[in-house]
This record gives sequence, structure tokens and C-alpha cells, in this order.
Amino acid sequence: MNKDEALKQIRDEVWSLAESPLYEYRTENKYYPVLGEGSHDASVLFVGEAPGENEAKTGRPFAGAAGRVLNELLSTIKLAREDVYIGNLVKDRPPGNRDPLPAEIELYGPFLLRQIEIIQPKVVATLGRYSLQYLLDKLGSWQVGQTIGQLHGKAIKVNTQFGGLVVLPLYHPAAALYNPSLRKIMEADFTVLSAILRK
Repeated sequence: MNKDEALKQIRDEVWSLAESPLYEYRTENKYYPVLGEGSHDASVLFVGEAPGENEAKTGRPFAGAAGRVLNELLSTIKLAREDVYIGNLVKDRPPGNRDPLPAEIELYGPFLLRQIEIIQPKVVATLGRYSLQYLLDKLGSWQVGQTIGQLHGKAIKVNTQFGGLVVLPLYHPAAALYNPSLRKIMEADFTVLSAILRK
């Protein structure tokens, strides 16, 4: 099975995931699951937490204001959005944009791990604390439990079944909307990403 077919299989499984506690909410509101988009050969895979309303209405990750910030940050290191892969830990929108619940993370998380295995990026850039903690735990990093404030912009090397991988914790782009003083820190963290990709 090639990458396109393997990712399509994940899409089909999530579409019909009736056992999800978010499935009924999705179907009632005519929302889409948000699987991810971008290059299936990307060197960097960005992982958000869960779709918001704009994302659930369009089926596209980071489709609203946070997505504009992400696009701007990508442009500061001369990366086009279509050259990276962008997804989420939880593939369906939680009601009212609440934080994802542990049971939802455990249900959807394995789909993310499969996406990483299929795409085999050089870097997985986590956007926010939920995707960070989930991946540090599942990939066996000793930094699990440390906060995004402690870890942002620090390359964490982990070993997976398909080889070495760098996890790069980043602040969620929405943080810059609520706290503009974080923007410079986020831009600096993206220069770290650029340096890793050039190695």
C-alpha cells in the first residue's frame, strides 16, 4: 500500500468512527472530520490539538485565524503550507471548542501515530500541550510531563519503529492572538525548525 492509499484508509476509518463520543456531535452539525492536509512526503508534520468550528465546517486543519498565524510563521522560514503536512491529535471537533478529553485522545491518537509512520517526516512539530504530551508519552521521551513553556523550541530526539525523529514543541498559533508578545518567541522557535530541516 502506498502513502496515498494508507492515508485514505485512515480517512475512511475516521469517517465511520461511530464509537467516538464526538461522532454524533459531528453528524448532527454536518461537520467534517479533519484528517490533515499537505504533502505526503513532508519533512515536517505539524500536529494541532483538535479542530475548531472553521476546521469542522471545511474539513481543513488550521482554517481560521490560527491558521493565518501558522501561514505567516511558515513564510518567515520560507516554507510553503503545501510542502508541509498539518493535522491534529483529535480528528473531530469537541463541542464548544472545549479541550479534548482523555478518552477522545486515546481513541484518536493511534490515527496520528499511523500518519507519522506513513509520512515519515524528519520533524514532528507539536502545536500546543495536548499533542506535545501525547507524543512525548507514546514515543518514550524522558521529557514527558514537562510544560510547553519549558520545552518550546527545543529539539527532542526520539526513536520510532521507522527510525529517528525530532519532536519540536511549539506554542499553538492561537496563543499569538491572545498574547501578541509571544509572536517573537514563536518566530524564534520557527528558526529552530528551519535549522533542523537544513541539517
